[in-house]
Amino acid sequence: MLPPLGLLYARMDIENLHISLSGRTYTSLADAKEAGAITINYGLFISTSIRFMIILFVVFLVIRQMNRWKKPHQHPLDSMTKKECPYCCLSIPPTRAVICPHCSTSLEEEQDATERAMPRLRIK
Repeated sequence: MLPPLGLLYARMDIENLHISLSGRTYTSLADAKEAGAITINYGLFISTSIRFMIILFVVFLVIRQMNRWKKPHQHPLDSMTKKECPYCCLSIPPTRAVICPHCSTSLEEEQDATERAMPRLRIK
């Protein structure tokens, strides 16, 4: 992609585009600098913007390809932070969930396990 853009970019002299604030016209940016004229170098801005967009596009393509290589649901924290509802068998994102958002059942598995380990006296 870069060689055709390089050929196109070499033919255009974008970096020498400028506006002289002194009112005189200069043939190139170097002539204006030599004369000590104050200039707005919008050609340098356009050139830098084009280079930035090319680099941005290449980084986008690299990240997109890396995401394609990654298997779906391969996040390392998924197994630690998600738990499964015993009634509807759907995953629940937060670990502190008390009620399943899908079937509205109470999830007190951790409490039941601790009660079995240390039973309380219940008065009826």
